[in-house]
This record gives sequence, C-alpha cells and structure tokens, in this order.
Amino acid sequence: MAFRRALKRTVVVGTGAVATVFGLSHLIEYRKTQARLAYVTAEAELKVPYADELPSREAQLTALKTTEEFDVLVVGGGATGAGCALDAVTRNLKTALVERSDFSSGTSSRSTKLIHGGVRYLQKAIMQLDYEQYMMVKEALHERANLLEIAPHLSAPLPIMLPVYKWWQLPYYWAGIKMYDLVAGIQCLKSSYVLSKTKALELFPMLKRDKLVGAIVYYDGQHNDARMNLAIALTAARHGAAIANYTEVVHLLKTKDPQTGKEKVCGAHCKDVITGEEFDVKAKCVINATGPFTDSLRKMDNQETSNICQPSAGVHIVIPGYYSPDNMGLLDPATSDGRVIFFLPWEKMTIAGTTDTPTNVTAHPIPGEDDINFILREVRNYLSPDIEVRRGDVLAAWSGIRPLVTDPNSKDTQSICRNHIVSISDSGLVTIAGGKWTTYRSMAEETLDAAIKAHGLSAEPCKTVGLMLEGAKGWTPTLYIRLVQDYGLENEVAQHLASTYGGKAYDVAKMAEVTGQRWPIVGKRLVSEFPYIESEVLYAIKEYACTAIDVLARRTRLGFLNVQAADEALPRIVQIMGKELDWSQERKTAELEAAKKFLYHEMGYRSRSEQLTRTSEINLDYQELITSHLFDRYKKRFHKFDKESKGFITTVDVQRVLDSINVHIDENALHEILNEVDLNKNGQIEIDEFLQLMSAVKKGQVSDSRLAILMKTAEETLDKRGPVTVDRSGGGV
Repeated sequence: MAFRRALKRTVVVGTGAVATVFGLSHLIEYRKTQARLAYVTAEAELKVPYADELPSREAQLTALKTTEEFDVLVVGGGATGAGCALDAVTRNLKTALVERSDFSSGTSSRSTKLIHGGVRYLQKAIMQLDYEQYMMVKEALHERANLLEIAPHLSAPLPIMLPVYKWWQLPYYWAGIKMYDLVAGIQCLKSSYVLSKTKALELFPMLKRDKLVGAIVYYDGQHNDARMNLAIALTAARHGAAIANYTEVVHLLKTKDPQTGKEKVCGAHCKDVITGEEFDVKAKCVINATGPFTDSLRKMDNQETSNICQPSAGVHIVIPGYYSPDNMGLLDPATSDGRVIFFLPWEKMTIAGTTDTPTNVTAHPIPGEDDINFILREVRNYLSPDIEVRRGDVLAAWSGIRPLVTDPNSKDTQSICRNHIVSISDSGLVTIAGGKWTTYRSMAEETLDAAIKAHGLSAEPCKTVGLMLEGAKGWTPTLYIRLVQDYGLENEVAQHLASTYGGKAYDVAKMAEVTGQRWPIVGKRLVSEFPYIESEVLYAIKEYACTAIDVLARRTRLGFLNVQAADEALPRIVQIMGKELDWSQERKTAELEAAKKFLYHEMGYRSRSEQLTRTSEINLDYQELITSHLFDRYKKRFHKFDKESKGFITTVDVQRVLDSINVHIDENALHEILNEVDLNKNGQIEIDEFLQLMSAVKKGQVSDSRLAILMKTAEETLDKRGPVTVDRSGGGV
C-alpha cells in the first residue's frame, strides 16, 4: 500500500509520471527486440497418474459417486473452471469438476480467439492514470506469454495491423502501441513497427487506399479457444481430477458447523444429464465458476443474495478467408458507435467481431441480424471499395455472453468490475466471476489461494506456471511432416492434426481408416473442403464428447467455420458415434435434430437461410424493373431446365441438362443442392423460388449458391453450342 500511495503521489506531480508508473526496468528490457516467447518452466515435476490413457467418462462418474469426500468441487467446465480444477489437482488436492453441458460449451468457445493483454485497457490506464488498469494489462501480458508457451500447438503470435487515416493519429497510436511493448518487457512477442502506405497495402491489399497515411503493426496471441479449454480440462483429468461433463448441480449440500451452528456448503447433489441418475458429491470446498450463470449457483446457496452478473452479448461472424491475408489481422480502434472490431484470419477463414450489447442470461444465445449487419458495415469501412462485402458471405455467426460483474464487497454495487472478483459467502461457497480468457490461470491461482485459506485446506503452492497442457509434449513445428511420411495423410490434414492435437496427433492418425485410393493412404474427410477426418470423431469420444454437437462445435470447429458444411457432415458424424456408442435409431434421430437446431439457431444458419425467405417479392433495382432485362434472363435460364413449362424443376430436369453437356453429379449431391433452395421442402424448385434465389444472389445476400452457379454454367455451355444444325456433309437429301 505504501508503494501504491507513493506511486500516486508521483502521478500527481507529473514529472516522469509515465516512466515511473510503468517501470524504468521495462525500458532496458525493451532493448532486447529480437522475436522470442518468454520461456517459463513449471515449478516442480508432477506425477501424472493417467499419462498413458484418460479414464472413461463412466470411470469419472464412478469416482464422483464413490469418493467419500473431495477437497475441492469445481462447478463449471469453462476456461476458468477447468483452470481451477487443474490448479487444485496439481497442488495435491483431491479434485472434482462437474459441467452441466459440455466443456467450453458456453462463453469460452465463443471468444474472439485472441490471447491478449488489452490495448484499449492500456490506453485507459495511461489517459486516466489508472494503476489498476495498468496492472490488469501487465498480468494479462504475463499470462499471454505463459499460454503461448504451455500450448504451442494451439496458439501462436499474430501480427495485427492498425490502419491510420489521419496524420496526427500516427504518433498517437505509435506511442500507445510502443507502451504495450514496454509493459510486456521481456515477454514482448515481437516489437511493433510502423508501415508506410505502400507497405501497408502490400501486406494487407484489401485495405481501403483512400486517405490511408500508414499503419502500425503489433503482436498478440491467437488460439483455438474451445480446444484450449478442453486441453486444460484433459490435463486436469490426467493429473487425477475427477471431471464429468453433462453433470448438472441440482442443489447444494449443506451441513451445520458444530462450533458456530451456521450452515456450511459441503458438496452438491448432481444429476447425470445423459442417464438421469442422481447422486451426491461431497467436498470440503465448492467453487462456483459458472460464468454467466454465476448468480444461479449463488442463489442456490442463498436465495436472498443480490445478482452480481451483468451479462453482455458479443456477436462474431465468419467470412471466407480471401477477405484477409493469411497471417495479418486488423484492428478497428474506433467504430461508428465507439466499440472495437477485430478482423482476423482464423482456421483459414476470417473472423470479425465483436459487439457488446446487454442481454439476458441463456444457455443458447442467438446471433441477431442487426449485430451481423453492424459488423459487416464496419468491415466495409476499412476494406477497398473494389471488394463487395456481401451478407451472403457470412458462413457462420455466433453470440457469446460475457459475464461482466459488480463487486459484492464494494459500497458502489452498481459499478462494473473491470477485472475479476473472488468472493466467499457466509456458508463458504467460493465464487470466481468476471475476468478474461487470457488470465484464466492467474484467476484460478487466486481462487485456490482464497479457498485454501478460507477452508483450511492442506495444499502445496501453485504449480501451473509453465505446466504443459494436453498435446504440448511431443509437438514440434515439423510434426506434420512425420504424419505425412509415417501414415500417408494429406499435407493439409496432417497440418490440421498437428495444430489441433499436438503430440496426440499420432493417436488420431492411428485410428484413421484406409481410403482405398492411391493418395492419401489414410484419412477420410468428413467434408471435402475442410481437413477434418472421420477418425477425429472416434477420438472425440475418448475426449468425453457425448453428442454430435460436441464434435461439430468443440472437438472440431466445423460448426463455427461453416454451418452448411457442418450440416453436410452431420449424418456421418452421427453414424460413426452411433456405432461406437451403440445408439438406438431413436437416439440417432434425436442427435440429428438437436444438432440441426443448434446450427440453425446458435451458429447463424437461420440468419443465412432467411436471406432467401425475408420477402416473397423479387427484389430488383428500379431500372431493372423498368427494363425487365435481368428478370427475363433469369426466366429464360429457368426454362432451359423446365422444358415442359411445368413451372417447377426437379433433380430429373437438372440431371437431364447436365447429361446433355457431359457433366455428371452424384444423385445424393444433386438432392442436397436443390434442397438448399427448396424453401417449402416439397422436392421441387418453383420459378418463384428460383427468382428469389437470383434476386438474393444479385444483392449479395446469398453467395456460393451451388444451384445458381450450376444453372448459370450449364446455360453458358448450351449457348456456346448454339442450335444443332440439320445440314449434312455433301448436301444430303
């Protein structure tokens, strides 16, 4: 406190304030400008009881039911909850974790995919001389370095460009970004730098040229958030924690303290969501790490307690990879409504977001059309006018609920806490709430420190700094080459397996089936345009996947990348899981319906399909309505397929035209192509449906329509041939 008071006095005087606040030592550290990651090592070697093979979910449930008493029971399987479980078990505490859905099924899988300190928080710290904000950024930058080190297969540094369109902003933003480097110190990933207009356009050719004066590039981390969350949970399981997804807390268990007579939390009554079986899990300490559902568990403890969570929805969209360079992100520091938008390459696609809107807590947040269009408008502001940013290019969209919190111990309970809070109720329930993805580890450490002190637990010091996560051991940047050489996998598939499973990629490759082709030898893809293979579904079951949604959304990321491709892969995923888990036909049907509902509502398929059904009118421009030029062209194209003038076409009509131009498409694939446009699902495309499709394509609301492209290509081929001549060589008869 004396140091903090002295610090504040220095700030008031103002002479050398910034240098004093942010540490002169960093100026020396910053001179080490060569690119490197901070090297951190685990504090001690740890025994890993399940290093060879993870216990099954059934074995984990048995441990939860039969263990007389755990030291710690963590409720919540997001990043923070999994982090708490890993911290606890590596301190030699008997640890359990339950999650009512799947690991990372909530906010932790719906982030911006960045591991960052927070440039905007540092800006506020400097402008407002706010020491708390500064310490929050400094802590996050330390955690960024640690996370990049302990999961190198799932994370990597990413350069992010900040385009500048006013000369005075160049030194202003440069000073702020340089301060970001300074605060990181020896943990600075790479030094930031300034680019001329020419160089900026060379690295990011999609940028708007008009009035661009230059750009600044800085470095943050990027990761596969759901897989990272899973890696933390699986690492806890390997160290001996009893963890179970689809295990819901029905109510908390309490006992009276013989000394004080007060009720104390002593565990939870749980329910296996899959089977419906209920059981008690006894524990000396219960930790509430339920994110947006923080208040639900707090009210189980005490109905009179006031809410501390103020949920905010953040929407992201995914658009094709050609919208951004392969290895350069973009930051819009000041959107039209004052928010920050990131525009980042991710999994060979481009992710854009996020919004920040007050919302209600729900397990199934839905991305709104207004938020999607807001992001698209902001993207258009920064991209060249040559690039048409189309609504139809949105391949997936999702909403995540950020659990902003107020401090229950603060006099001003209405003010939002900028960091996280750890609180302990009168009955001993430990709650960790708020914070950010990047700082999950330090939040877990602080939570366990508080829990150990409050409950008098006998524990060792925290050991999670430098503790390698699932898959990190055995990973190298060239691991994928071994996978190609040893197993005969496609190069793209091998790279994907290496960057998803790390050293465990060999286990996935061993499970891959022979393709029967010359190349690749093994590894049947779930869908042709993505590197996910069928053996990943089998491996996902070993990683506690219980539903098709778990595989689509969190073991693979197909649902987050392209909802249409995910929908196509779904039947095969259900087939593989059904065979492995011995599902009944009823269960398979239920899985298909649940996954389709998930894609339709939560992953943006609904918004995508509504671009065709928004209106029954054919929306053409005013001039087009006058001339009817395009209208007539589209009708003519339709009638090339509808030879009998029925007013509709079927797969038979399309196949007949394709056969005439020597194009052959599998019958099932043709059914899928027509089904995308068949609005009333009657197995045929009426002329109105076709005209609506072409109108939506014209306006950019729908892109990559296979039927539209197929019919246009067929029409052009037929037109090139012209009418079939009846003249014969030599005149004939």
